[in-house]
Amino acid sequence: MKNRFLFLALAAGLVLGFVAQDARAGLVPLPSTLDQFVGANSANFTTVAAPNETETFSNFTFSSSVIPIGTPALDAAAINMTEFHAGLEAGIEFSGAFFAPAGTIVDYKISYLVTAPAGFLINDAILGVTYNSFGGTGSVSIGESFFDPNTGLGIGSLGVSNPPGTISDSTTFTGLQSILVKKDILLVGGSLGAGVSIIDQGFSSTPEPSSWALLGIGMTGFLAFRRFFKKTAVA
Repeated sequence: MKNRFLFLALAAGLVLGFVAQDARAGLVPLPSTLDQFVGANSANFTTVAAPNETETFSNFTFSSSVIPIGTPALDAAAINMTEFHAGLEAGIEFSGAFFAPAGTIVDYKISYLVTAPAGFLINDAILGVTYNSFGGTGSVSIGESFFDPNTGLGIGSLGVSNPPGTISDSTTFTGLQSILVKKDILLVGGSLGAGVSIIDQGFSSTPEPSSWALLGIGMTGFLAFRRFFKKTAVA
């Protein structure tokens, strides 16, 4: 009987430890604005992908440049962030009045680190956008590159643009526990202005090969515990 109580106490302790770890990971809940995650604030947050895979987003940077000088541009406080979910993908939705007036160029750069839960590897990414209606000779292009934060080596890229009106892209790569995302949002106003209002970014992950092995060991140990408790209960 004492052994049974000891086992239950250990299991409860492990569960509470995982819950506490997740609670510490998300410092600022979404929805929020980008200024909550850059500069002196430098907070992070988590999103949950199916089945219950918690990915952490952190180390945000943000900058903008304009031509000519004085062209209006959004600051980080004017860019909204909400959770993005699509099937097994989970990530961020950036939204705001991203717009370049006629005859101007506005360029935004956003970067951040994405980390998979312990025992998982991120192995794909998707990008989706919603353009504002515009005509004339303006254009919008959104490109992003992914890097291994430990080596600095590139592992993949995505891109969409209007014209020609591509609204989504996806890629797969060798799984990593963390990836660095560098996103570039380029708006060329042309003759009538150009803009985009929503940018979605999603990732999914799979268990590491070693995690499957540990799971097998854990199940074996659990079955052994069950047989042990049955024997002690009969005795």
